[in-house]
Amino acid sequence: MDNRTVLVAEHIDKRFGITHAVNDVSLTVSAGEIRGLIGENGSGKSTFCQMLCGIYSIGGGTFTLDGEELSIRNQVDANNAGIAIIVQEMGTLSGLTVAENIYLGHEGPFMHKGIKDTRAMNREAQRLLDEYGFGRIKAGVMIDHYNFEDRKLVEIVKATYMKPKILVIDETTTALSQNGRLELYKIMDAVRADGRTVIFISHDLGEVLAHTDKVSVLRDGEYIDTVVSSEVTEDDLKRLMVGREIGSAYYRTDFGQPVSDETVLSVRNVTVNGELEDVSFDLHKGEILGFGGLSECGMHEIGKAVFGASWNREGTVTLADGTEINDIPTAIKKSIAYASKDRDNESIILNESIRNNVVLPSLEDLSNHGLLNGRKMTRFANEQAKNMQTKMQNVNQFVSDLSGGNKQKVVLARWLGKGSQILVLDSPTRGIDVKVKQAIYALMAELKEQGRSIIMISEEIPELLGMSDRILVMKDGRINGEFQRDPDLNEETLIAKMV
Repeated sequence: MDNRTVLVAEHIDKRFGITHAVNDVSLTVSAGEIRGLIGENGSGKSTFCQMLCGIYSIGGGTFTLDGEELSIRNQVDANNAGIAIIVQEMGTLSGLTVAENIYLGHEGPFMHKGIKDTRAMNREAQRLLDEYGFGRIKAGVMIDHYNFEDRKLVEIVKATYMKPKILVIDETTTALSQNGRLELYKIMDAVRADGRTVIFISHDLGEVLAHTDKVSVLRDGEYIDTVVSSEVTEDDLKRLMVGREIGSAYYRTDFGQPVSDETVLSVRNVTVNGELEDVSFDLHKGEILGFGGLSECGMHEIGKAVFGASWNREGTVTLADGTEINDIPTAIKKSIAYASKDRDNESIILNESIRNNVVLPSLEDLSNHGLLNGRKMTRFANEQAKNMQTKMQNVNQFVSDLSGGNKQKVVLARWLGKGSQILVLDSPTRGIDVKVKQAIYALMAELKEQGRSIIMISEEIPELLGMSDRILVMKDGRINGEFQRDPDLNEETLIAKMV
């Protein structure tokens, strides 16, 4: 890292209605630096970076890059100025090929007399993919063919192939497996070694300290401090983020308590072509059953299979009363909830209000003789959102305006309002800050005490160890190990069954 200032943010400000998302933030970033940017959900860090990258207009203040004040109207302007972003959620467009996504907005070199040279574009995109080590992704294939993680890898290529002066990475690691994360870290290091700059947003504080030079902290939209990564601890960062000490009792502290023998759901010989093979297990009343494994192990398909969302599933999912779950309406009617890892695309409707999202599975319960009562729906949504302590203007606010943690609260409010007794939670704390994560763990423990049952699918081994009564480890679409809750159970034991 050299000491040359590359980016200056002066008095940056942004409001969304009555919400002051970014409040007079000023900071400087050096060339050849990886700068961490952290804060609770709703602290303003993503909004700050999205103004820099042209996703949002700047409400007030100025950004200066290499001594020149920026005038950015959109992402193409930002790219042309030398600024690129990899966002937390899906940043590729369906209906386009991999190559078309990589060169979106920059098709000029492949245009001749108004006609696109698709073969040349595919050839160059494939060269880039091979160069990055992502050669298994094919440039001419539709992006929809690839899973969430592979689409993230395409975004990494798209954001970095032009060698931007500033690369913003907004919680991207939450969508990646360990191997994907290692590839991203290599790219971050290469950007720094080339004298360019990375702004790295993550809720994984260990990851932030390990892969940054300095860390800047925002709280409630305001700038708090910038610290040298090698001189602080995770606890120091937590204090700066929330303004007080956060208790260390993240996870459950109970061990040795027996789980009920009562089976609430039985999965038998479930196979999903290319994903799961002959999977069988039981879920008990008041149990938190954890599923873990490496990328592509099949664990994420478990949630969809249980919720009746796998169209090509074989085998059976049966409730204690004998009901077979083969479709989503039956699952909802029989009190099963599902929160997907891909929150923005599968768990919520972004361009709808909090109210309409919360009431969705409960419409039948809230109607009178088939007619919906608006006041009743608003009252219900208010009650559920407030129970989850959702940070919002009101329930008419669009979900798209919320932070990742508050979006997840809306998802949980929806299912808790429905009174769901079996909750399938896939990556329940993905992209969520330390305080909200602690609140969700406390909620899960409370639901367990109420006798509700939870299937928790997680890529985070500490989360599996800390919250599960029982852990099933997946490998190559099969269950490869089963472990009971035990204070002596460690990460190495689980990893040995994953690889």
